[in-house]
Amino acid sequence: MDKNLILRDLPGMDRLLQEDGVRKAAAEAVLSEIRAEILAGEIAAVPPYAEILKLVRSTAPTGLKRVINATGVVLHTNLGRAPLAARAADAVARAAAGYSDLEFDLKTGERGSRLSELRAKLRALTNAEDALAVNNNAAAVLLALSALCAGREVVVSRGELVEIGGSFRVPEVIAQGGARLREVGATNAVNIADYANAISDETAALLKVHTSNYRILGYTKEVSVAELAELAKNRGLPLIYDLGGGSLVDIGFEPKVQEIVAQGADIVCFSGDKLLGGPQAGIILGRADLIEKCRKHPLYRALRLDKLSLAALCATLEIYENLEQAGREIPVLSMLTASPAEILQKARDLLALVSPQAQKRLEIVETSAQAGGGSLPGAEFPSYALALREPAQLKQALRTREIPIIARVHRDMLLLDLRTIDPDDFTEIATALGELL
Repeated sequence: MDKNLILRDLPGMDRLLQEDGVRKAAAEAVLSEIRAEILAGEIAAVPPYAEILKLVRSTAPTGLKRVINATGVVLHTNLGRAPLAARAADAVARAAAGYSDLEFDLKTGERGSRLSELRAKLRALTNAEDALAVNNNAAAVLLALSALCAGREVVVSRGELVEIGGSFRVPEVIAQGGARLREVGATNAVNIADYANAISDETAALLKVHTSNYRILGYTKEVSVAELAELAKNRGLPLIYDLGGGSLVDIGFEPKVQEIVAQGADIVCFSGDKLLGGPQAGIILGRADLIEKCRKHPLYRALRLDKLSLAALCATLEIYENLEQAGREIPVLSMLTASPAEILQKARDLLALVSPQAQKRLEIVETSAQAGGGSLPGAEFPSYALALREPAQLKQALRTREIPIIARVHRDMLLLDLRTIDPDDFTEIATALGELL
């Protein structure tokens, strides 16, 4: 039989895309494979439609899939945390597309350092003596403890023995770094005498951990960075501060990195893909002699940044050279600092794009967004969302589109929170709502 006649029996793409749970990429892959088998003479007829549909639904998409975050959680860990600024994304594309001067000194023609540009930018932004970066903040803390504290004790408050997600806990990180934990104080209160009395010949460092993913309310007491730094200096010990999120601008009650450096912390560790708004990275900065010990430790090579993350991080830090510009260019900062009036206008603009029939089933409601990603615990950001009062079926339907739209359900309403939605995605969302409603 003529192979072209057989190919005519293939179902159309439009028909497949009308089925629940079908992605265009998967449908294209399955149809292409069947077409190739027919042309090669491996099969003499198009499989039944039900079989084709089953294959399409079971075909997993390759690589990471872009989704639209309509949850109102800015640093949504399950959705990849911080979206990169356009300038940082462009830097990644350039680094990925060809060769670069990653470890090559263009002036001398000799081998160079992959960290030279990063160190210069971080020193200028934070006034730290030196800096380096690894693949996440847990790695940064692990490297600092391994390089500076192995075989000895680390003094830390009981109220700061946090779990940072995924069952990674501070005591376990300390143990993995080869150090021994020395707990002081109580869960909700610690004073400077607790630290002083715990110091012995076995003490390698004082460790302070910012409780960036929870807050203790009521009667609490903690020792400031400045007090701990003075004690550490008088006893000839380094003060290590695990800052967690880490911000270079004022965001709520989050301490700024440069303030922690100014208050005397010898080593500061923080994330690149949280409040900084860059790629996944762990940044270590502080005293030059201590940073050098971290850089020379064998673990550093296993944890160091690849060229793509390094390109994104340097580009992100470059934006911070103009703080006003950073507030506009870095998506995380733009989302967290947008005023309620701006969010409300976004909601109105999106609703105006939806078909009139779908508009009748939607309303704009007040809601609250969150920072997420283990940052700014308890902080809520007034927001607005498009709401639908029949959530169950629509939530799944939005999630299974070619470009998935991830919403949230609250009090029996499906909410599309405008704080985390990019205006560039309005047309896609409006189309989806029009089709589904």
